[in-house]
Amino acid sequence: QVQVVESGGGLVQPGASLRLSCAVSGVSSNYPKIAWFREAPGKGREGVSCISMSDGATYYADSVKGRFTISRDNAKNTVYLQMNSLKPEDTAVYYCTTGRLGCRLTTDSRGWWNYWGQGTQVTVSS
Repeated sequence: QVQVVESGGGLVQPGASLRLSCAVSGVSSNYPKIAWFREAPGKGREGVSCISMSDGATYYADSVKGRFTISRDNAKNTVYLQMNSLKPEDTAVYYCTTGRLGCRLTTDSRGWWNYWGQGTQVTVSS
């Protein structure tokens, strides 16, 4: 069984930064892709960023390119999402997920992304 635990959310002002963490435990090596999705009130779940734990390849949604950076610490089985220049529209619950297939951010299907964390709230407001 794989466990996924997110942390690092909070309330910040526009323009501020936050760093989210995603710790993965269990048989995580079978699920080498780790992604962040977010869900804002009244909206569907949106893919934000993905990283391959094997080769470090990264992928981003257009809405966060240039502002968010995903990184990994293989020794800790942890992925980070550094979020800079935050905007009110970044407000959402951020979820971390793992999968064994490619970094496809256009689907949140459980057939693609197998294990999900409980989510962490990010609120950007003045």
